[in-house]
Amino acid sequence: MASLAAPRTAPGPDSRATTPGAHTASPTISPAASPARSVRHLGPNWYASVMGTAIIANAGAALPVDVPGLRTVCAAIWALSLAMLLVLVSARTLHWIHHRDQARAHLMDPAMAPFYGCLSMALLAVGGGAMIVGQDWIGLPAAVALDTVLFTAGTAIGLAAAVAVPYLMVVHHRIESASPVWLLPVVAPMVSAALGPLLVPHLPAGQAQQTLLVACYAMFGLSLLATLVMLPLVFGRLVTGGPLPLALTPTLFLVLGPLGQSTTAANKFADVAPGVLPAPYAHGFAAFAVLYGVPVMGFALLWLALAGAMVLRARRRGMGFAMTFWAFTFPVGTCVTGAEGLAAHTGLAAFRWLAVGLYVFLVAAWLVAGFHTVRGLLSGALLAGPGSAPTTVPAAPRPATARTR
Repeated sequence: MASLAAPRTAPGPDSRATTPGAHTASPTISPAASPARSVRHLGPNWYASVMGTAIIANAGAALPVDVPGLRTVCAAIWALSLAMLLVLVSARTLHWIHHRDQARAHLMDPAMAPFYGCLSMALLAVGGGAMIVGQDWIGLPAAVALDTVLFTAGTAIGLAAAVAVPYLMVVHHRIESASPVWLLPVVAPMVSAALGPLLVPHLPAGQAQQTLLVACYAMFGLSLLATLVMLPLVFGRLVTGGPLPLALTPTLFLVLGPLGQSTTAANKFADVAPGVLPAPYAHGFAAFAVLYGVPVMGFALLWLALAGAMVLRARRRGMGFAMTFWAFTFPVGTCVTGAEGLAAHTGLAAFRWLAVGLYVFLVAAWLVAGFHTVRGLLSGALLAGPGSAPTTVPAAPRPATARTR
């Protein structure tokens, strides 16, 4: 593999236009263009918008404050995320049927391949939302059935991506520098670990419940250890290669995903373990939720401050909207759910207010990303391919990587 540290370069006023691979697009897609043609450049990174929308509902429903009407709003946002998932899965199916060359190019592209983990997390987030708030509208039996299907599919895809994408990175991809997007395929099993416990009470008592809970714990370990391998490479890239290209700077928030999601998972294990596992293990999970979650949440806040400072720096240097803005949503949402779990298990008001503060930031980030995404879709800019006339909305930013062979 090529060196992980890219040469440090001084940013210039035109750095946004010269970001490697951050091709731009103009609204060149005709409204009359066929659906099959318009989805040619629709990559798996679009699933991040579904994840970012679903986490608004999932995190908002568990906020440790009483806000009138909040649960109803969260249920409506979950319904929106379900509709977005259905539309996007249909569009991606068209993409694979009519543009297999482009689909294969995405899979062999070291900048795009990690986003296949987003498909898994989108399925899992929407499925978990059905259990958390969706049951208010569709009923508990339908919610359990929907989550069972989405959890099974999402977990299978996530485990496959956690193996296949690193394999491609080693065998086919030629990568010059580490990127936070490397975390996407390996964090998907952690989302399964955090949302799987929602189904445990609906399984037959005994072996079925215990097997699912232990399987979620195994996926917790799988994802955590893989993250511990990847994260030093990402930080090493920053300190030796300098700041990321402007359009990629928001991806620094992706590091919050495994941190917040693992804290959430640890708390969910503690919630479900009593009555499923023998008492010593159930008590151990309760202690582990706090002993693990508190220091990890502390590191997450440290990283949040660092990433926020880097984003402010990039904004001052002209960073415009790109689809990477969705990195501000789901990872922060996992920190909200992690803080909510710690508030419940420690009783500390500090964690309650941390959850509320992070949720306010999450909603603001979702509104900004959603507004610019809708505007880019209506103009056609976000679905236009590389080689179109320049615009201020990059369609699919790429990190500084070499092309695959």
